[in-house]
Amino acid sequence: MSKIPFTKMHGCGHDYIYVNAMQHHIPDPQAAAIVWSDRHQGIGSDGLVLIDRSPVPEADFSMRIFNADGSEAMMCGNASRCVGKYLFERGLTENKKGSASDPTIRLLTLSGIKTLTLHVIGGSVESVTVDMLEPVLEDTSLFNPLDGLQEGTFVSMGNPHYVVFTDEVDQIEDKGRIMEHHAAFPQRSNIEFAHVEDNGIIRMRVWERGSGITQACGTGACATAVAAVLTGKAGRQSQIMMDGGMLTIEWRESDNHIYMTGPATFVFDGEIELPHSPSQA
Repeated sequence: MSKIPFTKMHGCGHDYIYVNAMQHHIPDPQAAAIVWSDRHQGIGSDGLVLIDRSPVPEADFSMRIFNADGSEAMMCGNASRCVGKYLFERGLTENKKGSASDPTIRLLTLSGIKTLTLHVIGGSVESVTVDMLEPVLEDTSLFNPLDGLQEGTFVSMGNPHYVVFTDEVDQIEDKGRIMEHHAAFPQRSNIEFAHVEDNGIIRMRVWERGSGITQACGTGACATAVAAVLTGKAGRQSQIMMDGGMLTIEWRESDNHIYMTGPATFVFDGEIELPHSPSQA
């Protein structure tokens, strides 16, 4: 049985298993994500990320994300920052775009090409700013029926989010699963419960589609910042505090893009066997 090298990383506590798919083939990434993400019998993570060459010249690399339940995600802001750090610090990119101290990487995802600006100090990537492109807004009155849903704002950041402002953000632990699978969201949805604190920081908790409660969600933080602007609760720049840490989000008027800035952290490297496929059982 062949063993696959992997790297465990997290962005604000949002942890994934990263595999260099340029060197190692994962024949069944859905099965691998389920088995490896198990926090008792596997590595333990919110999912699996495959880093590969880009099939199109407009991007430098590509990223595929598989949630802990095996479903494929369109985009993950925290994972994209980790991919940027991984590629730079493992010497896999010769990309010299941007300034000498802030090189950029163009990353192909299922929700488009995201530009990563790496903030490098002493050879280490201290933080990454991701151009998350434009948010897509949808009139929630189009959802039918909405029975059982708290009033919220629907924002797509390449993946769907439903943001509810409430004084009781911890209710998401009881309501997140039900809301993810609500009839209003035929493809399911990520759910955010958020509250604007007295100091202006937005406290947010997230139930991720396919993973449940997670420590952080980059696209969810972006969606929450957009919802805060739309509902008059915050300005165009917000600090979003999640269970695992803080992200800075700017909804820039000049291009209508969302810019997300935050850390990325290596946890450990290891090797693991590929899971058995049904034909091997």
